[in-house]
Amino acid sequence: MRLDIRLPIGLMFTLLGTLLAVFGLIGDKRTFQRSLGINVDLWWGLAMLVFGVVMFVLGRRGTATARLAEESSEGKKIDEIEDNARLQK
Repeated sequence: MRLDIRLPIGLMFTLLGTLLAVFGLIGDKRTFQRSLGINVDLWWGLAMLVFGVVMFVLGRRGTATARLAEESSEGKKIDEIEDNARLQK
């Protein structure tokens, strides 16, 4: 199976970060979550967006380089060992 956990995590954080950042940009001034005059929604949305994009890119890169056990030399060696163990029983 070639599903990397970083892909759904990256997509989730990218989506939520985008929503939060957009809300921070266009939201009503009265609904902003502010701390010391900083727009918390905007900055945390951007942080989540960056994290999500990084996770998604790393997940895509890892999935592209993944090989099945049947294709790798290590996988073939493990299959041989398991076959020999079955034959000895």
